Amino acid sequence: MRGTGRPRDIVIVGASLAGLRAAETLRAEGYTGTLTIVGAEQHAPYDRPPLSKQFLTDSTPADTALPVPDGLGASWLLGRSAVGLDPDSRIVTLADGTRLPYDGLLIATGAAARSGVIPDEPGSGQGVFTLRGRDDATALRAALTPGRRLLVVGAGFLGGEVAAAGRALGLDVTLVEAGSVPLERAVGTEVGAFMGMLHREAGIDLRTGTTVAEFRTATASAAVTEPGSPVGALTGARLSDGRTLAADVALLALGAVPATGWLAGSGIEAAGGVPTDARLRALFPDGSVVPGVVAAGDAARVPQPLASGAAPALGHWSGAVEQGAAAARTLLLGETAPVFAEVPSFWSDVHGVRLRSVGLPALGDTVKVHECDREARRLEASYHLDGRLVGALTIGRTSRLAAYRRALAEYAASQRP
Repeated sequence: MRGTGRPRDIVIVGASLAGLRAAETLRAEGYTGTLTIVGAEQHAPYDRPPLSKQFLTDSTPADTALPVPDGLGASWLLGRSAVGLDPDSRIVTLADGTRLPYDGLLIATGAAARSGVIPDEPGSGQGVFTLRGRDDATALRAALTPGRRLLVVGAGFLGGEVAAAGRALGLDVTLVEAGSVPLERAVGTEVGAFMGMLHREAGIDLRTGTTVAEFRTATASAAVTEPGSPVGALTGARLSDGRTLAADVALLALGAVPATGWLAGSGIEAAGGVPTDARLRALFPDGSVVPGVVAAGDAARVPQPLASGAAPALGHWSGAVEQGAAAARTLLLGETAPVFAEVPSFWSDVHGVRLRSVGLPALGDTVKVHECDREARRLEASYHLDGRLVGALTIGRTSRLAAYRRALAEYAASQRP
C-alpha cells in the first residue's frame, strides 16, 4: 500500500517558486526517491515580482528564470495541467490523461488573476489584459508602446506597479480604484493617501471611488472618429460614476484567486486556498489530515499565529519560499516536522521608492503613523488589533522594520501549538 513510511515517490504540482524551493529542500534533507514536478506553463520556474516592474520597462526583458541546482534529479512535466486528485488512491490526473501515483504530494499551483468582474469584458486580444505569468507580461509589454493610453483598473500593489511602469515608459496613465484611496483594505487610509500622492506626483490620473462599468471598442461606424483602430480594438471605458475615459490598453488588477479548481471532487474544499494545519498538511472539511498531501504558496491557506487562526492566501514572495521549504520537511518528517510560524513580509517598488511591510497590516483595527514626511517620501506606520501589534510598514525607512519583526516573531513563537 502506498504512503507507508518514508515517501518513495513525491509529486509537486506547480512548477513555481514554492514548488522549486520544496524540491531543493527535499534533496538537501536527504530525499533520494523519485521527484516529479508538474507545471501548467511551458516555462521552468521563474521569479514573478519583476513582471510588473523591470520586465515591462527595461529595454531588454529582465531574465526572470530561477536557478535550478545541478543534481536536483527531478522529472519535469511542463505545459501539462493537473485536472484531478484522488486522495484515497493517491493519484494525480493530468489533462492529457496521465495518472501520477504518489506517496507524498505538494500542491503549489499558485493563483490566477481574478476575471469576469466587468460585464462583457473583452479578451486580451482586444487590448484588455491581466497579469499573473510571464506570457501575460510579454503580451502586456508589447502593448505598452509610446503614444498609447493605459488604463489600470485596481490600485492595489500590482496595479500601482504597472501604472508606475507605464509612466516610466512615457504613456498617459489613468488608474481607477473603487476605494477612497489606493490600497485602503491592505494598508489603511493613511498609507493609501500617501501612495495616492506618489501616483499623482508622477503624472498619473488617479480616479478613486469608481470602477469600470464597461469597456468600449472600435466598431465599423467608429472608424472615422477612431482612425487607426481596427474593429474590436479597445478605445476606452465607461466608469460606474458615468464618466468616460479614452484608452488603448487596459490592465485588470482586481486581485487573484487560488488556482485550486482542479481539486474539485477530491473532498478538499479549496476555493479560498487549500486549508492546512500548522505543518502545512492539507485538511478535509472536518479538520482531518489529507494523507500524504501538503500545500504551500499562493494556493495554500495556512494558520497564522498573528491572526489567531487561518489567514487568507497571502500571495507573498517570502511566503512561497518559506512555506515551500516547510512543506517539504513535513513530507519527510510528518508529525515531527517543525511547526510553521514565519512572520509574513512583502515589498513593492513604485516611483523610485520602496514600500516594505512585516506582519499582517490588513488585520489592524488601529493604525499608528509614527512618521509621514511627504516631501522626503518617508513613512512609518504600525498596525494593531485589540491593542496588539499585528504589522508594520515603512516607505524609505526599511531599517526601522527590524524591531517590529522581532516583536512579531516573538509573539508568533509564543502561539505555536
